Amino acid sequence: MIKIKELKKSFGKQQVLKGVNLEIASGELLAVIGMSGGGKSVLLKHLIGLLKPDSGEILINGRNIVSMNQEDLDEIRSMVGVLFQGGALFDSMTVYENVSFPLKEKTKMNREDIDVRALSALEDVGLSGMGHKYPAEISGGMRKRVGLARALISEPSVVLFDEPTTGLDPITLNSIHRLIKSTQKKHGFTGVIISHELPEIFDIADRVAVIHQGTIVQSGPSDEIRNSTDPLVQQFISGGQAGPIKTIS
Repeated sequence: MIKIKELKKSFGKQQVLKGVNLEIASGELLAVIGMSGGGKSVLLKHLIGLLKPDSGEILINGRNIVSMNQEDLDEIRSMVGVLFQGGALFDSMTVYENVSFPLKEKTKMNREDIDVRALSALEDVGLSGMGHKYPAEISGGMRKRVGLARALISEPSVVLFDEPTTGLDPITLNSIHRLIKSTQKKHGFTGVIISHELPEIFDIADRVAVIHQGTIVQSGPSDEIRNSTDPLVQQFISGGQAGPIKTIS
């Protein structure tokens, strides 16, 4: 579904991505983990064309989005749903209005069909009967669920998750992880999730890629990465965010 080849990106003199190579199979949930500042969010922004690389390719369904014109890029974006870190909900809109917004803005669906799709999306994330509420009236975990429903309502082929559980307590964090996995199984989308949550992310991801200083240092099935013998990978997994990773020579 997605193939990233020698992707490089610098901001001024700071090189953030230093030749990222990664393949993401159709229908799998891939987690990208690594220290803050390692390039995770910058990589994610490239996948939806919010940033343009200095060099390299990003192939989605065999099409290179880096060299696309705006019309073709918009077509690709219509296949992609995004759950932003903070939910990115409109405070002045109800839960129902937030979820149905993509269909009202980007399609010619009639009101009845939009209603059916929006209510189904809310049911999928366990928020039936909550459509009349405003974001300020619901919990942080519920706002994440609303964001997920909105990301899924257009039935995307790809869903990108930008640290979707940041700021949540452990119980809510695990419930959101389970929800992501269950909706991914139900809808069959290809998912890419940026996460700091260790070791919990290993329980839902099919594969994990470890990014360090702008390159992918290892990728593979979750159990393989969890049990990696690579000293750098193990140092990150065992130490989490406790301290800087030392490059192993």
